[in-house]
Amino acid sequence: MKVLVFLAEGFEEAEALCPVDVLRRAGIDVVLAGVHAIDVTSSHGVTVHADTTVAELDRNEMWDAVFCPGGMPGAVNLSQSWEVNEILVRCAQNSIVAAICASPAAVLAPLGLLDGKEATCFPGCESYAPTVPFNGRGIVQDGNILTGKSAGWAFDLGLKLVEMLKGKAEADKVKASIYYKEA
Repeated sequence: MKVLVFLAEGFEEAEALCPVDVLRRAGIDVVLAGVHAIDVTSSHGVTVHADTTVAELDRNEMWDAVFCPGGMPGAVNLSQSWEVNEILVRCAQNSIVAAICASPAAVLAPLGLLDGKEATCFPGCESYAPTVPFNGRGIVQDGNILTGKSAGWAFDLGLKLVEMLKGKAEADKVKASIYYKEA
């Protein structure tokens, strides 16, 4: 199993790295792809060295899941990447597409990936997609589309991705290994 995580300048580090940590604990191969460079700085000044850049990706590769962290201006920077948009649209046909915080509204919605779907996003970001009826819940799965509300839901999003990819038993195993306790 392979999951592609996009990192654009200004990404929210908790929203990116908590799900990556959870996925890797489940034995899932995660590839971090910098949108414009291999070293990407988060919205809070943390620089992450990605595995590759979006430009270096094989355009024909199919991923089991693709994930867009939020953060500002990270979500806007993702939405402005033709390569990211192309991969998201192609993968949405047969793979899981996940986004959190501002990215459901700023990245997925303009591509039509939320049309007719239930979704959530960070409060206030609804203006990026005024026709999408965001429901305000923490985590929302509608078919192969998974959306999360905010950094506070990053572990939950990662665990839901593990469940979607490898089943509930594996997600529960990861929960136990990190002593995860639901509020």
